[in-house]
Amino acid sequence: QVRLVESGGGLVQPGGSLTLSCVAAGNIFSINAMAWYRQAPGMERELVAEISSGGSTEYADSVKGRFTISRENVKNIVFLQMNSLKPEDTAVYYCNADLVERGGSKWPPSDYWGQGTQVTVSS
Repeated sequence: QVRLVESGGGLVQPGGSLTLSCVAAGNIFSINAMAWYRQAPGMERELVAEISSGGSTEYADSVKGRFTISRENVKNIVFLQMNSLKPEDTAVYYCNADLVERGGSKWPPSDYWGQGTQVTVSS
């Protein structure tokens, strides 16, 4: 089995900072891209940031300059550093990994999701 577990969510004041982490564990052969999505009440889940196995990154326009995604490949961990937080950043944040399972098909790879962690930005 493969599991993604997020942590680091919580309540923070506007302008504050928060760092999320996600650990991928289980029968993993390799991890390709990892990403953070978020979903606010009444809205569709949206891509916030993603990072390739080589370290290239992409960000949603709404978080550029404020959020930073990074990863530690050896430990299968992805981080999301969130600075200058705004109330509109309030959402459940989900970790996503595009990966190859040990002994499984190499193409197409499989998508796995974490359970999500709540981030609330409020004064």
